Amino acid sequence: QVQLVESGGGLVQPGGSLRLSCAASGSISSYNVMGWYRQAPGKQRDFVATLTSGGTTNYADSVKGRFTISRDNTKKTLYLQMHSLTPADTAVYYCRYTSRQDYWGQGTQVTVSS
Repeated sequence: QVQLVESGGGLVQPGGSLRLSCAASGSISSYNVMGWYRQAPGKQRDFVATLTSGGTTNYADSVKGRFTISRDNTKKTLYLQMHSLTPADTAVYYCRYTSRQDYWGQGTQVTVSS
């Protein structure tokens, strides 16, 4: 079992920045993929970014150049640094861990509004 707890969401003005964190605990495999997804009201959950245990990153086109995914393996924590936020980035952001099984966090709300 793997548990994921997101934090760092909140209200930010357009053009602002936020850093999300996802603390993982439990049976963490050496080989895994962790990522961020988001779901806006009334919409499906969309891919934002992923990072493999080998260091390979992948980003949605809508966030390239603005968001950076990273991880601290000693702290078992995944991060998403977000810059130049717009109202279109407003969503619940979910952390995902994939190895032999798939796990999701409970989500953290990000609201971009003036």
